[in-house]
Amino acid sequence: MSGLLGDTAAFVGDNVGLLVQRILEHVQLSVISLVIAMLVALPVALVLGHTGRGGFLAANVGRALPSLALIAIALPFLGLNDRSTIFALALLGIPPILTNTYVAVREVDRDIIEAARGMGMSGAEIVRGVELPLAAPVMMSGIRTAAVQIVATATLAAVIAGGGLGRFIVDGFATRNNASVVTGAVAVALLTILTELGLGAVERAVTPRGASLTDEPAARRAPSAVPGAAKGGAQ
Repeated sequence: MSGLLGDTAAFVGDNVGLLVQRILEHVQLSVISLVIAMLVALPVALVLGHTGRGGFLAANVGRALPSLALIAIALPFLGLNDRSTIFALALLGIPPILTNTYVAVREVDRDIIEAARGMGMSGAEIVRGVELPLAAPVMMSGIRTAAVQIVATATLAAVIAGGGLGRFIVDGFATRNNASVVTGAVAVALLTILTELGLGAVERAVTPRGASLTDEPAARRAPSAVPGAAKGGAQ
């Protein structure tokens, strides 16, 4: 063990520049994938949550997407490049954002919605000025979950000759360089933890004082919240 730790420390010392490059590649892949997932999932979830329709879709779409299979499907169409990885990672990030946002909007107090409607606010104004601010904490929880999944899974880019920290792992296995494998694995783990902590801080920042982030996580609430959506009807 001590020998492996020493070899890993020496490997990192000899490849600091390469490590920084791989981290930047990993972050770039992850950020692009997360942004695409948000651009797709947030508008759909806000519309479905506001109208109360499509609850089953919001709660169940893509709950068990195999990332490697998605990359394999994308290869014939997008080629052996980062676009295939981004395609798979974006699809991986959509379900938690979609589900959490839908549930968050549906759980906004209906009395508040009716009060806003009584003040003459339009549907779009209610979404923008009432539902979105109140739903923000649970929405951020979904974005945080998606980001952590994407960062952890972006190592698969190396399987199809892409960049990122997975390159250390794949190349290490190919050359039987355990120090390279450990470097890549530890770096991915640390980056994932930093992502969790950073977005967790953002989540706490957008949570109204006195509200609880740990009171029934959205992922656990979603199955029970969705069946009741039909009762709420279009708002």
